[in-house]
Amino acid sequence: MDTSLLVWIIIAPLVGAILNGGLYFYHVKRKPVSETLFSIIGTGTPLIAFLITLSLFLDMVDGGVTFKQELFTWVNIGDLNITMAFLGDNLAIFMSMFVTFVGWLIHIYAIGYMTGDKGFGKFFAYFNLFLASMLILVLADNPVILFIGWEGVGVCSYLLIAFYYGDKENVIAGNKAFIANRVGDFGFLLGIVTLFFALGQVDLSFSSLEANIANASTGLLALSGFLLFVGAMGKSAQVPLYVWLPDAMAGPTPISALIHAATMVTAGVYMVARFHFLYAGVEEIGIFIAYIGAFSALLAAVIATRQQDIKKILAYSTMSQLGYMFIAVGLGFYSSGLFHVFTHAFFKAMLFMGAGGIIIALHHEQNIFKIAQHRAQLPIIKFTFLIGVIAIAGIPPFSGFFSKDAILAAAFQEGEYLIWGIGMFTAFLTAFYMFRLYFVVFVAPNKETVPYVYTSKTITFPLLVLAVGAVFAGFLNFPAIFGGSHLVDTWLAQTNSIKIHMSHTTEYILMAASILVAVTGIFVAYKKYANFDVYKPEDEKGIIANKFYVDEFYDLVFVQFSKKISSFIDKILDSKIIDGFIMSTCEQFVQFGKKVATIQNANVRFYAAFMLVGMSAVFIYLYISLGL
Repeated sequence: MDTSLLVWIIIAPLVGAILNGGLYFYHVKRKPVSETLFSIIGTGTPLIAFLITLSLFLDMVDGGVTFKQELFTWVNIGDLNITMAFLGDNLAIFMSMFVTFVGWLIHIYAIGYMTGDKGFGKFFAYFNLFLASMLILVLADNPVILFIGWEGVGVCSYLLIAFYYGDKENVIAGNKAFIANRVGDFGFLLGIVTLFFALGQVDLSFSSLEANIANASTGLLALSGFLLFVGAMGKSAQVPLYVWLPDAMAGPTPISALIHAATMVTAGVYMVARFHFLYAGVEEIGIFIAYIGAFSALLAAVIATRQQDIKKILAYSTMSQLGYMFIAVGLGFYSSGLFHVFTHAFFKAMLFMGAGGIIIALHHEQNIFKIAQHRAQLPIIKFTFLIGVIAIAGIPPFSGFFSKDAILAAAFQEGEYLIWGIGMFTAFLTAFYMFRLYFVVFVAPNKETVPYVYTSKTITFPLLVLAVGAVFAGFLNFPAIFGGSHLVDTWLAQTNSIKIHMSHTTEYILMAASILVAVTGIFVAYKKYANFDVYKPEDEKGIIANKFYVDEFYDLVFVQFSKKISSFIDKILDSKIIDGFIMSTCEQFVQFGKKVATIQNANVRFYAAFMLVGMSAVFIYLYISLGL
């Protein structure tokens, strides 16, 4: 297989972004361009990227090869050598496969969702650019190129979250996402710099870093590992940099699906897995990552139980599921964490797109109780939504069960019983709040039902395809106790992931406990919400409903404090102290100049007198100095 194909995985959606951007400019400045042309380019280029990835994957399966493509030397200064190169190893191709496939389905969905929008072409330009940025991140051969993609998805998320910039709230949400991620990205950049100085290597490629990691001091590696994870905290919405994710729902639903299922938030998990050779040597940082993941999973699940916005419930569920993924990679079970990334992509994309279909049907209503009051008859969305909530709740044989159970088993095996307990309780909450959403939106009795709403095939087709993945994707890593061969674990062997090795009895007990917890959550949700009076929605007051007032705390500590500091600098330090000193000094010079100017009066006799005095002073000096 020609390795030059590797870069075309990135170029395909990038060309789509350029073409759609140019056509949109032409559309605005000269004459209208049909949505069909935007759609063909917007969906065709991700499909090309997927097909190229698939061909490389098949070639890797047959020949066991790894692809690497070096384009040019970007920076060569002293010991710093950065090559614009891309790597297609097992990990990168695994991620690229479902990023391009699920991303392609979301692009198809976006056609139906965005039809008639005046920014249709611009949306697809941003959408293609978002996918291209994620692929740069995934296929990068060194952390600097990875950082380019890392920043690219951040910029695109800002552009798409604030897509409807005529609404002030959307702009605020976009700014919030951008600023929160800049905090994390600064940590990520410092982590790369620290790693460079720790190793002192000319070649920054991942293979070179891994080969020379033993040469670095443990202290610097720990610092680098921590700083890199700070970036993951922002990008993957973990405590304390998670506050941007729920507000990111201000953007159109397709971007919510793309952010949560195939691109941005999975970048942090991928990054930790890519640096597996670093984290393997600093276990304390790995444990820290696992605990941050566990706490994030629990916090998000608790908040989700009281949210009323359908998209924010799904957003908090993403944060919670990401917490599970970080538990796995933090404990060294990289393949288990990435497998949950894989299964999550299917059911979370499907849930977001189903929510988008409901929102469109009810003229952009997002409150679950108001949706229930005017329930639209959407049989395909209802069916696929049920599959999604069952999968995320962790009921076998749906995909979410196998991937989440592996993570819980990993925590138990490593003796991290607190993390395991938090994970189990979070699993209960997940089943509860997701079925709360389902029962309220689709089951609870109401007085008014909207007639069947026509749903575009571009909306229903991706839902049905993703439903298949949500049901069967888990079998790709079927447990050995059921006769499975752990295909994903085998494929990702390069990450040196720890394997599950416990007695079959223990594993059966853990699985049974996980299922029991999920079923209990579903039962509690059924008892409370299957016959809930949707005309008397839950009170939106309270500490949980208000997300523990973390946003208000951040606003007080960071935003308001920064405003006061800025006001002090502007009105006192700058105006009165710095400007006061400078202006006072200038005034003294001005006054001195005015006094000196009195002798510059254009009077010839006055000047002659001064000359006489000066010459006399010179003669006196000469007389005295010569001793005459």
